[in-house]
Amino acid sequence: MKKLILWDIDGTLLRTGRAGIIALTRAFARLHGREPDMAKVEVAGRTDKWITARMLEENALPVTPANVHDLVDTYLTLLPQEISTRPGFVLPGIQSLLDTLRVRPDVAQGLLTGNVERGARIKLEHYGVWHYFEFGAFGDDSALRNDLGPHALRRAKEKHAADFDPANTFIIGDTPHDIECGKVIGAKTVAVATGSYSVTQLQAHAPTAVFPNFADTEAFLSVIGAD
Repeated sequence: MKKLILWDIDGTLLRTGRAGIIALTRAFARLHGREPDMAKVEVAGRTDKWITARMLEENALPVTPANVHDLVDTYLTLLPQEISTRPGFVLPGIQSLLDTLRVRPDVAQGLLTGNVERGARIKLEHYGVWHYFEFGAFGDDSALRNDLGPHALRRAKEKHAADFDPANTFIIGDTPHDIECGKVIGAKTVAVATGSYSVTQLQAHAPTAVFPNFADTEAFLSVIGAD
């Protein structure tokens, strides 16, 4: 039975030098004529639509489908410019892991990310890693990250004509929200401290495994049973 590896993007696969959040705050300012107050807006591990709704709410604006759509759409027009000027990079070990897993006949890998699909593609194409992922679940599917797992499993089944057992499904991410959404579908979870959370903070949420980074390819493969 194939193993299913589902990757988060920001803080897990790559860092964009805050291009996403800067593009989002610029989009808000363009639409509403003022800088948004982001003090109470959690970003790490949340979906684009959750973040935009929270931005509107915290800045005393109506949280309507139209307002969320306009903010996300404007963000997507600004993201390519921001990502091209920020000091971002693919995180340690990721390129090696993606190359290794791509040629394994017993592994399927996709995305499970809070980014809307257009945003995910902009980011991953810029850093040359979009082509590794043939399917995924995105922030378009739901504003709630815990809703994304079933979408990813359905698309994995459609792509590979096979069911993926939770015991062979691994959610990879850098926040407690990634761990939680994996547990919701009964998947195993691999956390990495290359985002906003430390190894200790991630361990408190009891993932299957925690890494400081993914520089040790063999250690990662051992955890997923593909060594």
